[in-house]
Amino acid sequence: MGEQQLSRMRVCLTGVVFLAEWAHLIWEHLHGGVVRHHILHRPELPAISNWWGALLLPALAWFLLGRIHRRMVSRADQDRVPSKPTVGVIVGFVGALTCGILLAASFTYHYDALASYLFQGALLLALLLPVYRAECVLGFVLGMTPTFGALLPTAVGSLIAALSAVMHLAVRPVFARLRTRLSRR
Repeated sequence: MGEQQLSRMRVCLTGVVFLAEWAHLIWEHLHGGVVRHHILHRPELPAISNWWGALLLPALAWFLLGRIHRRMVSRADQDRVPSKPTVGVIVGFVGALTCGILLAASFTYHYDALASYLFQGALLLALLLPVYRAECVLGFVLGMTPTFGALLPTAVGSLIAALSAVMHLAVRPVFARLRTRLSRR
């Protein structure tokens, strides 16, 4: 897949996210009004409208798909072969999308214990797997958006991604260096 095809795919996928979010907002508007979510699920705290998703989701999709695009082009330049979505990108997206959907469904249907386990599992996976990657954040946010709007999943997904990035890009290399120094002795 060439760089132009990847760019077209980025535009098309961002368009799909844009249209899906507008369809969701119109459906909500026609069925009782666009939902607002109170911070920390407490009525005394301010509410955030799902209308923000009309701006946030397409911008987030454009940005994250651009990150995926750059990573694939960079990998293609190193390997000297045309780049295409790798299995890792697809598995990361689908896995995070599934986690987001399951977390949202367990919250919606009041399976609080399951929601708690899924969230704790997502945090644990952030320590073990590189879920800081763009496809994971995008999948997680898109999976949770119909239930929680766009803002809350973006904040939670960013927090999980930051935890994962610190673990994989800062902590693990330090431990790897320590292990090699200790093994030399």
